[in-house]
Amino acid sequence: MKKLPLLLFLLMFQNSFAQVFRYEKTEKKDAQNITIEKISEDELHSTYLITVLNHVPLHFHKDHSENIIVLEGEAIMKIGNDTLNILPKDQVTIPKGTHHEVIKVLGKKPLKVISVQSPKFDVKDRYFIKKKD
Repeated sequence: MKKLPLLLFLLMFQNSFAQVFRYEKTEKKDAQNITIEKISEDELHSTYLITVLNHVPLHFHKDHSENIIVLEGEAIMKIGNDTLNILPKDQVTIPKGTHHEVIKVLGKKPLKVISVQSPKFDVKDRYFIKKKD
């Protein structure tokens, strides 16, 4: 009975400590172009390792923002009205509602990024945009 208050105290603060996640390889493939591996997730965020071989179609998210850290590869990316060349160690913030795409992966290496999306990603919050010819 004396240990019950201590146990309750520890349970109350279990989520306030840093955690280490080892992701399980759960892949989704888009025509052999994009591989997505979930690293971690809770109601406030989703973190993925994303590998892109060619491009990512133009899209936006109404309800969440996305932060990308480039691990490997190089690509041309369009975010809103800006077109930029992204390289390893670059960090890119994409506010919710902003149209974005990876126009083209450059070189022989695929583009590998860590994508942190906040709040938790919902697949229904990806809206593709048809480009005008």
